[in-house]
Amino acid sequence: MVAFTLVLLVLERTDSPALAGITGAAYALPAVATGPLLGAWLDRTPYRRSALALNQAVLGVVMLSLLAVVGHSAHWITPALAAVAGATLPMVSGGFTSMLPSLVPPDRLARANSFEAASFGAATITGPATAATIAATLSVEVAVVVIAVAATLSICAISRLPALPPLQTAGEPFLPAVLAGLTHLVRTPRLRASTVTTTLLMGSTGILLIALPLHMASLGMPKSAAGYLWTAIELGSVTTALLLTRLQARWRPEQVVIVSVAAYGLALTTWPLATSFAALLLVAFVSGLLEGPTLPAMFAARQQYSPESLQGRVSTTAASLRVGAAAIGQATGGLLVPAIGTHKALLVVAIALLAAATLGRATTISRKAPLHAA
Repeated sequence: MVAFTLVLLVLERTDSPALAGITGAAYALPAVATGPLLGAWLDRTPYRRSALALNQAVLGVVMLSLLAVVGHSAHWITPALAAVAGATLPMVSGGFTSMLPSLVPPDRLARANSFEAASFGAATITGPATAATIAATLSVEVAVVVIAVAATLSICAISRLPALPPLQTAGEPFLPAVLAGLTHLVRTPRLRASTVTTTLLMGSTGILLIALPLHMASLGMPKSAAGYLWTAIELGSVTTALLLTRLQARWRPEQVVIVSVAAYGLALTTWPLATSFAALLLVAFVSGLLEGPTLPAMFAARQQYSPESLQGRVSTTAASLRVGAAAIGQATGGLLVPAIGTHKALLVVAIALLAAATLGRATTISRKAPLHAA
């Protein structure tokens, strides 16, 4: 709910796409710096549950604080608060996923990745739809309160996670440990291909977060209706994530990522042609079907091409790059969409996705493509 609700809250109270983009960017951008640091710490600490819980507690407090300041104080305070909540964001987007190889037997890991992707998708399905419904029927402020309550309840779920011992990295100096995940991402061609493609995918998604609420006016719908488009995308995504589990065994994961993102980009070229909200919902669902294999394949690439001792650092570093790209995308969208219009902005996103797949494919070119068992 968070990224979409932040955009709605700022647009409703300030009517400023630029501030909405900057706020979304501020929420995501700190993860670029904190992701590698948090990953190195996760690999050597037994307090992973506490770290995940702290992220949720901070999120709840910040969201309630935003209710008091957005539209009622200096504009810089809004992105500053959002940045506080975003500092520990890699804990959720990469921290738990990095624990899967320690929690699941190797022969069940591919299926676990699919269910993990489906859980991400389920959250993304219910999140924007819930925010859109609450904002339309009650108010966007109530949607913010729901986020704070959900964040609090999630701490109870986190307490049910098993405690895992730290990996064997305690004797390694901290700074080299921080850089190890990034170095491994850069030097492993197949992992690099997956990371480049999905990072640019998230940058494009950041533009969409700004473009879709503004695009609703051309279809005679309120801004909040964009939440249902995100729901349609994720319904399609979850469907193929669960049905195509065996695809990971037949194709290399980075190939699945590249093909899925390219197909998603092609589908997005049809979005500006939709003349009704119902038609756009259908196109969004089909786009999600094509994009669906991306997330489980991304998880598999990190696991297959990284040693166990680097799982936390690789996952949180890659997650921080994705979140940072989304931040840049939102900031860009806040300036780009009002300047060129939503129809052209959707085409820009489609072209960006095709470029992401092309660049990802280009990064696989190497004399050696080392593989590391998870």
